[in-house]
Amino acid sequence: MAKTTKTPRKTLVLGIAKVLKRLPYPLDVMLLCVRWYVAYSLSLRKLEEMMAERGVEVDHSTVHRWVIKLVPLFEKAFRQHKRPVGKSWRMDETYIKVSGQWKYLYRAVNKAGNTVDFLLRAHRDKAASRRYFEKAIERNGEPRTITVDKSGANLAALQAINAERQTPIKIRQNKYLNNIVEQDHRAIKRIIKPMMGFKDFRCARVILSGIEMMHMVRKGQMKDAGIQRTVAEQFYSLVM
Repeated sequence: MAKTTKTPRKTLVLGIAKVLKRLPYPLDVMLLCVRWYVAYSLSLRKLEEMMAERGVEVDHSTVHRWVIKLVPLFEKAFRQHKRPVGKSWRMDETYIKVSGQWKYLYRAVNKAGNTVDFLLRAHRDKAASRRYFEKAIERNGEPRTITVDKSGANLAALQAINAERQTPIKIRQNKYLNNIVEQDHRAIKRIIKPMMGFKDFRCARVILSGIEMMHMVRKGQMKDAGIQRTVAEQFYSLVM
């Protein structure tokens, strides 16, 4: 019988150790399931079948609870190890279905294709766009240039932000230059496709943050201190 991949046995960070005490499953199983779910195009039921083939009986709803509880801890830890991004951003939003309705995932990459930041919003308007830009700037520093498409809401949000700044951000509206972020959307959409939409907004936010985090790790956006590690090893190192 095949066995699950073992995660390194190291000391857990305090926050995740407290959460894991309330989850009566082996550490290796929980972390493996969470990683696979946010890293690959898998439904929860398929993940349940895969674990059963490895001799591990776990219900798909249990895996979902693990994801919701653990992903925020991974994402918080990743923020402390995320490499700085460049000063030229390409921003766009894409559609995400939540409870049968379309919501909007705001995202930006720099000119090298590295993810700047992301934010799921219920509406696609000036207020949502401005909240995204403010959050991205707070977390990643001030860009020199932001390229957007022809969206009036995004332009209005940036103009409102610039009105309060001594040094305005240069705004470009160019769909061709924004192809890089539109292509990057595909990596996220490919992972969520088997999920057939999200049940509620909070769960959608948590799961998307895990998917975005793994996407950034794959793109080499995690500081490694010169240590060559696999994507899986980098993922586990966030909580160990």
